[in-house]
Amino acid sequence: MDIDKKEEKTIKKIYENYENIEKSLVNQLLLETPNQQLTTGTYRETVWKDLFEQIVPKKFCIDQGIFIMDSHGHISDEVDLAIFDEQYTPYIFNYGKIKFIPIEAVAVVIQCKSKKLDIGILREWIESIDKLTTSLNSVARVMKGLIDNNIKKINEKKSQTSTRPVKILCCIGKNGKIGKEVKNIFDICLYVSKGMNSLKKIIEHEDWTYYQWYEELNHFKLERFGDEFELYNENKSKNGQEIYKKLSDIKIIDNKGNENVILSLIFQLNQLLMLINNPMLFPHKSYARMFNEIGGKLDEKNV
Repeated sequence: MDIDKKEEKTIKKIYENYENIEKSLVNQLLLETPNQQLTTGTYRETVWKDLFEQIVPKKFCIDQGIFIMDSHGHISDEVDLAIFDEQYTPYIFNYGKIKFIPIEAVAVVIQCKSKKLDIGILREWIESIDKLTTSLNSVARVMKGLIDNNIKKINEKKSQTSTRPVKILCCIGKNGKIGKEVKNIFDICLYVSKGMNSLKKIIEHEDWTYYQWYEELNHFKLERFGDEFELYNENKSKNGQEIYKKLSDIKIIDNKGNENVILSLIFQLNQLLMLINNPMLFPHKSYARMFNEIGGKLDEKNV
């Protein structure tokens, strides 16, 4: 690259700025609140939230204490931090400080833990997310006019059939490490430990191609659709299989092999968000049907 000395100096300052942000983050996360574990946990959650607010595009909202739901009436365990696109998300799901966000809008779910990583509890939390099923039942205006997004009514291949959010664990690691079982159930793990002066990042499938990530995030567990599995599988788009770029290609490493974790995270997480690009359009009919059915059951009980 043809960069003059002044430009190179500016780029180095930007690079160093992220190293300083990382040091500040580590110091904040390792700060202990005497005899107040709950206060410390809430404080750390806020620190993580501040980090993601710095690196995620403004089109997304980041909020704490979220429950995610689907149009089949399933509700997730509480999500510490959720990153979602509320452009098509009806506000009827906001109930005071408790927020119920439809799965179709959620791009990232984040679990914040301090020192104890119970694999059983973490698996239950993951399963409560994975059981949620997005619905292809929306109607929206496109360039050609109105389109019914129901997979049974259109013939063109779909770039999204069943999405799932990116799963991130933010934690205080034990002895500078986190276990293999934990790494296997999250897409991204971020952690610090006492005695460490840096943030660590693990992406277990960092060498997946972008197409593999696209498949995982946009055509997730199609077998969930039972008898309609073949219909969803046949109608998914397979464009992009020839793209072999990987998340490992966009890590930021210095000449000593040290990673600039926050700068890497900016590129890698936002690349995953670009593979999702937009959440699924909101399926009003599916949620209306759910509330009508449940409302009818409640009325019957009251008769």
